[in-house]
Amino acid sequence: MLENIIPRSVQKVLIEIWGMVNFSGRYFKHVLAPPYELNEQLRQFFEIGYKSLGLVSITGFIIGFVLALQAIPTLEPFGATALVPAMISIGIVREIGPVITGLICAGKIGSGIGAEIGSMKVTEQIDAMEVSACNPFKYLVITRITATTLMIPLLIVYADTIALLGGYLALYLVSDTSLQVYFSQIFDTIGFEDVVPATIKTFFFGFTIGVVGCYKGYTADKGTASVGVAANTSVVIASLMVIIWDMIAVQITNLLF
Repeated sequence: MLENIIPRSVQKVLIEIWGMVNFSGRYFKHVLAPPYELNEQLRQFFEIGYKSLGLVSITGFIIGFVLALQAIPTLEPFGATALVPAMISIGIVREIGPVITGLICAGKIGSGIGAEIGSMKVTEQIDAMEVSACNPFKYLVITRITATTLMIPLLIVYADTIALLGGYLALYLVSDTSLQVYFSQIFDTIGFEDVVPATIKTFFFGFTIGVVGCYKGYTADKGTASVGVAANTSVVIASLMVIIWDMIAVQITNLLF
């Protein structure tokens, strides 16, 4: 009867959403309960945070440099080149920096988590951990979701900084603006309503990327092909969720500020 009312494809989507919601609830239930896998947690901080700095640095620099190069010819005929730092800072801090860096992290980190846990699921390493009295959820899932929740916001702040420096380099090549004047204009432009909402939503980005990657890997089917499916769907769903969270955050920010 239910199949006649709701199409099968819609049912699969709803089941998937409910599965991730339950998975998130399980995380909050166990995150503060012992045992604490501190060594694995520190390793995940290193793997997810430090090893992503190179890609995030390149991405952030290109974002700022290209945005400035596009803005300068547009504003120059109106004699408004001095407004470039303000425009760059608002665009990067509020939207472009968090969203693009979040999508990059969804691709790199989300796929990595999905493939790693998925391969462990397929090769029955997770079952072996359960047999050996080790809690695989605490060891594999809690540590990775916590790491993405805390590290991705730091990566986004870092990418925003690099993007602002990239924008300065593009502006310096055209107008010979000093670094002190450039950043003084930036700090005069951005305020509480720009920084705080943009920072808060990055924690939701990180948490969602971790949950999606771990869930798809942890629930992977048997067979080697399911590892690729877990990695691919992790990227797709996590990227979509980053955009959805950003849309929600923009609406809430507009209502509050």
